[in-house]
Order: sequence, then structure tokens, then C-alpha cells
Amino acid sequence: MIFDSTVAALSTPYGRGAIAMIRMTGADSLKIASAVFCPRNGRRVEELSPAHAYYGDFIYDGGAIDDGMLTVYRAPVSYTGEDMAELCCHGGMLVSSLILRALYDAGAVPAGGGEFTKRAFVNGKLRLTAAEAIMDVIDAESVGALRLAGANNRGLLSNEAAEMYDELKHLIAQTYAYIDYPDEDMTDVSPEELKRRTEALLGRAENLRAGYAKASAVCDGIDTVICGAPNVGKSSLMNLLTGRQTAIVTEIPGTTRDVVTGKAVLGDVTLRLSDTAGIRETTDTVERIGVGLARDAIKNAGLVLAVFDGGAEPDEAERQFIDGLKELSAPVIAVINKSDEGGGEYYDGIFERTVHISAKTGEGTDLLEKEVCDLFLQGGIDYAAPHLINERQYSQMTRFASSLRSAIGALDAGQTQDVACLDLEDALSALAGLDGREVNDDIIGEIFGKFCVGK
Repeated sequence: MIFDSTVAALSTPYGRGAIAMIRMTGADSLKIASAVFCPRNGRRVEELSPAHAYYGDFIYDGGAIDDGMLTVYRAPVSYTGEDMAELCCHGGMLVSSLILRALYDAGAVPAGGGEFTKRAFVNGKLRLTAAEAIMDVIDAESVGALRLAGANNRGLLSNEAAEMYDELKHLIAQTYAYIDYPDEDMTDVSPEELKRRTEALLGRAENLRAGYAKASAVCDGIDTVICGAPNVGKSSLMNLLTGRQTAIVTEIPGTTRDVVTGKAVLGDVTLRLSDTAGIRETTDTVERIGVGLARDAIKNAGLVLAVFDGGAEPDEAERQFIDGLKELSAPVIAVINKSDEGGGEYYDGIFERTVHISAKTGEGTDLLEKEVCDLFLQGGIDYAAPHLINERQYSQMTRFASSLRSAIGALDAGQTQDVACLDLEDALSALAGLDGREVNDDIIGEIFGKFCVGK
């Protein structure tokens, strides 16, 4: 992929602020910047030293409209591997728009979403896993997610993948070389050695796959349904966890009829919350639809927070609801609400995980946080180790591990080394797809299309 255009975009949020930054990358970056920026030191933009910030004036329609800074970078020592320019002006909406317009008039074109990072990847400045981590850093909603994204941004996952790739490539090459040139002075790779080294790679792959559930809980989050009978405090719990009035709270049963969504971070675990209609039999058409949606959400949840009123024993309908919860494959945490009013002992021992809280005062939230973290981060998570943090990465590593197991199976069945190497070649391809050594344009477009413009 060759980039023949020079692109520019606003990299800071559009709006009023102290500073706005406009980035530009491409072969004509310095030439175009010289038509828009006039250094106060009297030198031409093309003569400026790279990686130094210079003070000057921004020109629009023949006159200065603002003063600010310009930093130039020359290929290949830049973020994208191309010539680049970063222009920092005052953060007014009009001034940044006019500077962008001047850059376009001088020959730049608007950048697409993620185009700067896409060019960095295509030009070999970033591995694909590191490029994905940049967006994860931007989207991080917890310190844990930021740590995982930062680790991949520093290359922990790409380095691990590169080591495995080099080991597997060398193993395949060594095996084929001996088979093709048996008379040369080469060391034979015995079936036993081939199996041993393949098993070592499989162990590393399975270690990464095993950590995905924890990393996903931190970065992507757990689909979590808040459910229970009407007026037990489901919406109050939703508001407590999200830290804002996400759901309407009234004393009228059946207030919540649709599924209300929000996000909360408990410890390092992200919960994608859904507050649902109270489970009960009703003749109200709209409420009945809401109850149906609640039941569907419970079936598809990754975690169920079943809320009960600690001040009252369950009626027959709630007992049936409890029996249904016990049949779920997803974990259930019984949240006994209104602990500030006492009671709730009835529910102790019914569920494996029970927490007494007050959605009104916040009492017991720390206990709920502990239950969630113990459930999804049992044993903790090593933020200094490489992690798979999205479905694409996990899928590629699963394919890699599956192909390694097939190669081991072929050897166990008495097949020759060259037959096992057919599976090892597929494993090598899967690993190449993980960090972008082999990846098609559709996947590149899908990944970088999620980036904001200017990044």
C-alpha cells in the first residue's frame, strides 16, 4: 500500500480550548506547511530542524490570523514514517478551521479515521497489536484497562508474538532444509524434537489464551443484568454503580419497562449494565413486553445481579424467580438491598454469592466490588505480562494453538515431519495475522476505521 497524498486533520477535540493541534503527514507536508506558517526566526519551514518546536504566525488569505508553534519531523524518523508537521494554535473553533482550510487550499486532503496510525502500521513503524493498543488507551475507562493497553502499546504482545514467530519459522525451515538436502551437513529435526518444540510453543499460546477472560473483563467488560421483582431497588442500584441518574426511581411498581443501559467499573472490572423491568405477571401490555425483554437479557448475560428487598421475605413469584436463577449458566450475585433497614437473613445460604447493600446510602458497595473482582479476576492479573485484549487477537491465537495441536497429533499418529509441518505453516500464518505480518486490506480498514480522525 502506497500513500501518494498528504493528509491533515485536527487532532484535538473540536471546540473552545487553550490549544488546538493540527497534524499533517505525507511527502508534501513541509511544502504545504510553508504556505500556512511563517517562522519568526526568518527561516523557511523546509530549513527547520526536525523534532524542534518553532514559534511563528499562521497565514490565511494572505494575512496572519494567529501565532503559535510548528514542529516538523522528517521521514523515516516520525510517527508515520513520513514527513510530518504538527501545528499548534490557540484553541478557537474558527482559527483551527481556517488553518485547516488553508492547508487544504495548499494541497493537503482531509485525513480519514485513524489514518495517521494506519500509515504508521503500513510503513512498519508499529505492529498491528501495538496500533490496536493506541485506540484501547484512548477508550480506557479504568486504570486496569489503561495498564493493559499501555503494556501492548509498549510492545509486550507484539514482542511475544515475534519471538514465537521466529522460533516457529526457524523450526519449519530447519525441518524442510534437512528433508530437501539430506546430504548436506545439517542437523536432523527428529519427530521427538519437533514435538517437544511445538509443545513449548503451544504452552505459550495457551497461557495467552487463558489470560484473555481476565483481560476481556477489564477492557471490554461483562454483560451484566440487574434484575428482580418490582420496587426492590434495581434502578437505585443502577444509579449507584454508574454514579449518575441513569434510571428513573419512583415508588410506583413497574416504572422501568425498557432495558436501561450504562457502564460501571468495580475495581478493575468493567460492567456493561442493563437495568430491566421488574419480573412479575402483569396485564399491562407495555410492561409485559418489558418483562419479556428482561427475561431474554437474563438468559444472555455474562453476570446477573439479582436484587431482593432485604426487608421482606420473598413471595411465591420470587421463589419461582430464585429457582430459575439457579438454572442459569452465568454466575449470579444476590444483592440484598436496604441493609440500612436491617433484615435480609432469609437469603443467606440460598445463593453461592450474596452481598448485603444499601442502594440508598452506598453501604456494601465495596463488598459487591470484591465479589465481582474475585469472580472475574481470581488470583489477580499480571499487568506486566502480554495479554490478548480483543476478539480478533484471541481468534488468531486460537487458530495458532489449534494448528499446533494438529501438528502434534500428526506426529503422535506416526506421520512424518514434513506432514506435521503443513499444520505448522498454518500456525505460522495465524501468528502472522495476529501482529499484522499477514493481514488483508479489509481487516486493516475495519481496525483503523474505529479510530477518531486525527489519530
